[in-house]
Amino acid sequence: MVLNYIWIAFFALAFIVAAVRLLFFGDTEIFPAVINSTFDSSKTAFEISIGLTGVLSLWLGIMKIGEKGGVVNMLSRALSPLFCKLFPDIPKGHPVTGSIFMNLAANMLGLDNAATPLGLKAMEGLQELNPKKDTASNPMIMFLVLNTSGLTLIPISIMVYRAQLGAAQPTDVFVPILLATFFSTLAGIIAVSVYQRINLLNRTVLLFLGGASLFIACLIFFFSTLSREQIDIWSTTIANVLLFGIIISFIWAGARKKVNVYDAFVEGAKEGFATAVRIIPYLVAILVAIGVFRASGCMDYLIQGIARLVELCGIDSEFVGALPTALMKPLSGSGARGLMVDAMSTYGADSFVGRLSCVFQGSTDTTFYILAVYFGSVGISRMRHSIPCGLLADLAGVIASIFICYLFF
Repeated sequence: MVLNYIWIAFFALAFIVAAVRLLFFGDTEIFPAVINSTFDSSKTAFEISIGLTGVLSLWLGIMKIGEKGGVVNMLSRALSPLFCKLFPDIPKGHPVTGSIFMNLAANMLGLDNAATPLGLKAMEGLQELNPKKDTASNPMIMFLVLNTSGLTLIPISIMVYRAQLGAAQPTDVFVPILLATFFSTLAGIIAVSVYQRINLLNRTVLLFLGGASLFIACLIFFFSTLSREQIDIWSTTIANVLLFGIIISFIWAGARKKVNVYDAFVEGAKEGFATAVRIIPYLVAILVAIGVFRASGCMDYLIQGIARLVELCGIDSEFVGALPTALMKPLSGSGARGLMVDAMSTYGADSFVGRLSCVFQGSTDTTFYILAVYFGSVGISRMRHSIPCGLLADLAGVIASIFICYLFF
């Protein structure tokens, strides 16, 4: 229902702004630009869905082998103590916890192509446990917010863009992104826990959060001792070795249990193709609304208004130049990526705005895109508190990014 109101608001605001620009400023190009954006956005949505087909088929096929080989069940048992606290409505040891872990692990490594199909698989498992098939369950919302908070340990793609645009030290945003995304994830967990009355002050959760904080501190220290070239090599190698290791371990586990791994893969791959087709209408709906909102100039006016408000408050407004990336990120990953590149091209890859836009890009994920794809794949129409919790995590990531970048740069 909330997404319905947001969708209507995007079109209404876009029409009002476009009409004002035409009637009062004589901008005859505005409505053609808005209409063209609807065609371009719908085409983009279809291309994304088609592009996901192969990846979905691959990873859901691998996940099917893992299920039949017992790997997913093993992960479920290992994570049961923590997940029982964060997902109290999931039965202890249920296989879906293994799928959730695989999705979160892929996100942490910056493996977006692997994370999406694994996430869709986890959402299908959560839907099987959901008593109200059109309404998001508590575990679904916690899982989705963990995704939208964008916890990333190795932001490979961002560092590659910085290198291409001539940054003297492409990896200098690594530590700020790591810190910002940690705070956004923590804020997301707390927000959902408050809504769902989950008690986080228990030994299991505190040990996990403490261990995660220690791990991040050690990781930061390790990478701080490396040169730029070494960081690039280590981050890329670790991500790809782990990814290929997952594939090999799943196939080995299936063969060990005498599973016909080829047939299992094909069975899972068929599910991937069906899922890719199923999400097309949801992607078209959300991306067209975002495209119209951008083409009408609403985003530009919003940024200008924020800049003036910040200046009136006597606050340094240097960070405002990077805000388009932050505001676009919950709406569109490709849109935010384009704005990040634009900020680095305009201000310089090593400028404060250029670096901050990269940290914004890496600190959170595409909230509304994930809502549309994940919930759309299982037919969820009532999203309850998923949007406010997801946006709170985004806001925490944005605020943390600003403070951290002022501290570092």
